[in-house]
Amino acid sequence: MPFTARYILLYPFSKLFGLIVGIRNWLYDRKILPSSDTNVPVLAVGNLTVGGTGKTPFTEFLIESLQHQLQLAVLSRGYKRETKGFVLAGAGTGAAELGDEPRQMALKYPGIPIAVCENRSRGIDRLMELYPSTQLIILDDAFQHRRIRPGMSFVLTDYQRLHTRDSMLPGGNLREPARSSRRATALVVTKCPATINAAEQQQLIGELKPLPHQEVYFTSLSYDTIRSLSTPHHQLPLSELSGTAILLVTGIVSPLVLKQYLTPFCKAITSLQFPDHHRFSKRDFENIESTLAAIPHPNKIVVTTEKDAVRLNDSAMLSDSLKKHIFVVPVKVQLLNAGKTVFIKKITDYVRENSGNR
Repeated sequence: MPFTARYILLYPFSKLFGLIVGIRNWLYDRKILPSSDTNVPVLAVGNLTVGGTGKTPFTEFLIESLQHQLQLAVLSRGYKRETKGFVLAGAGTGAAELGDEPRQMALKYPGIPIAVCENRSRGIDRLMELYPSTQLIILDDAFQHRRIRPGMSFVLTDYQRLHTRDSMLPGGNLREPARSSRRATALVVTKCPATINAAEQQQLIGELKPLPHQEVYFTSLSYDTIRSLSTPHHQLPLSELSGTAILLVTGIVSPLVLKQYLTPFCKAITSLQFPDHHRFSKRDFENIESTLAAIPHPNKIVVTTEKDAVRLNDSAMLSDSLKKHIFVVPVKVQLLNAGKTVFIKKITDYVRENSGNR
């Protein structure tokens, strides 16, 4: 990591935070702090950095790949929700009750139980009470939750900012030291260029230094046909946007990849960036409307991410006139190197080998 002024200024605090996290991990590693097994196979998805590695698209990739083979459930902490305790997604639960990502997944996969609970052990118990036939629980953003020992765990790291190039909070973005990735079953490099070659993959593997038993997977993001927020069945292929100006509205950590992807398809692109998990205010909606009106093109639309669309659509301040101009761009994970079949088989094998202890 480059020695920026922020890094130098905050270095003592980063060392202190690293020491505290290191002691915590040491206590768990020596079983001084207890970790418990579960009575159902559990797969944890997480990262070492603060946000932006693509955990939600990867979790959705797992759901789509496994939902026809296994009885699934998903448990998340529900980051920035306004509720406490166990909440099951259903009628009457929005982003405020669930958090952005669980709400998004609940809308996309209504047949999959999606729940949030800050106490993952209690959340697993409640899910199993409600859905006793569940064969696999996917824990979203749970790598640091060490009170549970997942049978499988994937640590995600962004292609543009590997955790090996970062430093501890607050000077950097690491929640725990890079060496903590050794606890994972496998490492996943996310948001890679679809054209990444074998030589660069080997270079990244060398930098990540996986243990002999750890697989390293590479994924890229692909963006689907955009759909209207007000009329979801109204879809526009990206190829039809050549004469359209886009106002890209995002409240995510890393909107650059999406902007770069959309730019070649449209006439022009203007960006409005908000903080991650931003709750849109009346002033924000007025800003979006005025910025859209100021774009000097007759054909113009607002494009946003699925995660942002959840918060926009849940807001009572979103006017019908603005809503009809908003389009949502779905994102999908592509597993590179044609290894999806083997990848999924490792998960299903784990589930079948560990389902007898229930």
